[in-house]
Amino acid sequence: MTTFKEISGQLIRTLSSDPANPQEGQIWYNSTIGVLKGYASLGGVWATGGNLPVGTNQMGGAGPQTANVSFGGTPATPPQTKTAATYKYDGSSWTTSGNMNTSRTGVSGAGTQTAALGAGGYVFPGGTTSTESFNGSTWTNVTNIPVADSTWASTGTQTAAFYVSTGGAFQYSAPSWTAVASLGTSRYEASMGGTQTAAVYFGGGPQTAASNATEEFNGSTWTAGGNLNTARVQIGGTGTQTAALAFGGAGPTEPQNRANAELYDGTSWTNTGSLAIARRQTSKGGSQGPSSAGLAVGGLSPARSTATEEFTDPSFATQTLTTS
Repeated sequence: MTTFKEISGQLIRTLSSDPANPQEGQIWYNSTIGVLKGYASLGGVWATGGNLPVGTNQMGGAGPQTANVSFGGTPATPPQTKTAATYKYDGSSWTTSGNMNTSRTGVSGAGTQTAALGAGGYVFPGGTTSTESFNGSTWTNVTNIPVADSTWASTGTQTAAFYVSTGGAFQYSAPSWTAVASLGTSRYEASMGGTQTAAVYFGGGPQTAASNATEEFNGSTWTAGGNLNTARVQIGGTGTQTAALAFGGAGPTEPQNRANAELYDGTSWTNTGSLAIARRQTSKGGSQGPSSAGLAVGGLSPARSTATEEFTDPSFATQTLTTS
């Protein structure tokens, strides 16, 4: 990274006012007010985004912060059981898109806004194996996931997805599903990130005893990673095996909603900025974007939430520097 000193030849300048476009690491003395200032990282920060049209929990999700699609779940309005609704996000607002073919809650997603996969879920009175692909406007039924489950964590792409829970671990290489090694520690309603051959799975349940465990998958076997600082189930997350973001959830038992978030570097988790709204069961899909630009959508807080929050890490701002 190029420093301010390398660019300007000096570390600190005396200015009559704060610079309009400071650079990362820049320090200056504001002579008008007699204060030493700098432009530095605030760490991870969550900002309020556009609200969902309907408060919903247990949705599936796919795509990054500025081009997300969320679908299914349990809405706050009747029938309050399950929905086929699909909403697309452009970084500021949500619009309604084509419904899924099967209404379900607890669906999990992978892929992007224009090439998403939604699999599993709960249709009342039981789970479903229904799997569908989305092209940006319509859903098409594809090969069903082998096990009916509403607690999958998922990651990957529409044609190369990875789904994991107590029901097993399955890789989807369109059009077929293949079973691979199961988790070392069986648990569900966790979150994950990465790819079929470099995935990370973290948190999970049962609901009465949330886990802080992290496991990494190399395409054939699972190994233990660094533990989360806060054990939780029904957790949100995104990112890669070496750069993941975990947020929200419930723990150590449901329904204790959590707002705190953590970043993973492939070895250990570090606390970062918390959500403005503590909640669990936000939309789930491990390919929602990089850990530096996460997205928390809907969930229970404790009512079904319409809230969308956007994560930025690092976030920079002008700060007054002190000697304390």
